[in-house]
Amino acid sequence: MSVKVELVKEVMTGLPQDISQPGKIPDSMEQETLEDNRHINNIPTVFVQDTDPQQDGYKDNERFLQRTPSFGKTVKFLLPPVTIDDNVPQEEEMQFYQAVEDVLEYKDYNFQDMFSSDKWIDITDDKLLRKKILKPGLGEASTPLPGQEVTVYLMGILEGGNLVEKDPKLSFVLDEGDVIQALELGVRSMQRGEVSFLLTNGLYAFGLLGRDPDIPSDASLLYKVTLIRVRDKPSMGALTTADRISLGNQKRECGNFHFEREEYRSAMHSYSQALSILTPSTAEPLSSEEEEEIREHRIKCLNNLAATQLKLHHFDDVINSCNAVLEMDLHNAKALYRKGRVLSERGYYEEAMTVLKQALQLEPTTKAIHAELSKLVRKQKGQPEITKSPGRPKPKAHLKLRDDLNPLIRRNTKQRVTYRVLMIGAVAAALLSLLAALIIMQDS
Repeated sequence: MSVKVELVKEVMTGLPQDISQPGKIPDSMEQETLEDNRHINNIPTVFVQDTDPQQDGYKDNERFLQRTPSFGKTVKFLLPPVTIDDNVPQEEEMQFYQAVEDVLEYKDYNFQDMFSSDKWIDITDDKLLRKKILKPGLGEASTPLPGQEVTVYLMGILEGGNLVEKDPKLSFVLDEGDVIQALELGVRSMQRGEVSFLLTNGLYAFGLLGRDPDIPSDASLLYKVTLIRVRDKPSMGALTTADRISLGNQKRECGNFHFEREEYRSAMHSYSQALSILTPSTAEPLSSEEEEEIREHRIKCLNNLAATQLKLHHFDDVINSCNAVLEMDLHNAKALYRKGRVLSERGYYEEAMTVLKQALQLEPTTKAIHAELSKLVRKQKGQPEITKSPGRPKPKAHLKLRDDLNPLIRRNTKQRVTYRVLMIGAVAAALLSLLAALIIMQDS
């Protein structure tokens, strides 16, 4: 049997344990994407299907979407999965499928009857998240509390039987938003040592967007969960600098995944958690190398936080985040660009011009900076803004960023670059450089 196995990354660790590096999402000011730091020799392969952004537009299908359970909802979810091929089913997988068949009493993996069966326990009042206890736990005293760290053995399938989740030791802290709501709520209802099936509608799983490439929109899932361990969350004061950086990066990666799905408030929460983790105590002695590494990771978090705050129009917070970056890195073009955008929006045209020109000197070929400067010049002259003619709808952020998840993505179709395209690109770059030089010379 050939199955797709999802290796779900740990988002909170039991320390000490090996923590894998998060994925790379290159920063681009034009698309307000995010910074990351994956080492190039540790990049897993991610399989991505070609998708037409037009097909996924919400507004085109609004009438249909309003009838779906997760329309307009925000979901919590796991980190981006790494898909691998496993042609030989493991013994635990065979046992899992046998347990599912014993519960279903047939092999077609239809979840409909389980959502209405009186043999399942409702975790939520809407009957869209349910559980069936296979093995009782150690009593109510062993039930985890919000803020505690739990470790679970996890396997999950879609309706139809496709295995999409497998993790023998997934650790996370309850109520910190690092896993889907089905696991948050389901594990909170369990006792240590308990083994249960969790049946969830897409509303408490991956919602309307699903999860590429394996979980479709609004998909129901069936998990088998074993609650292995419950303990207090590790104290931040007891963590080493390396542990802080690893945990901070994982929180930042959660924020990147939320940002990709346009869940900006959740992304902002994750970035704030990452910054808190990456703030060492004043009594903690750090070497110069550790201080530099912490500084670099804080800059990435603050830049991502500013991008999120900009999406939410929290302009005062954007200025504060950008200023915090510039205190550590005076020549950070991303912080200068976003600060200049907000100053221009607020009407501080002269200050915005100075800041944006600084950004332009650092990155003279970035189209977004040129566009913002042109917009600012029109504002200063009292000219109306140039409105784009209605045309092709702008794709959603989760579609725009999909191809940026990994620089080594395997394409399903070959991309052909013609000589004419290369020439046009070279001419455009030359014109941008010339325009940048003219603006700088005019200022001087």
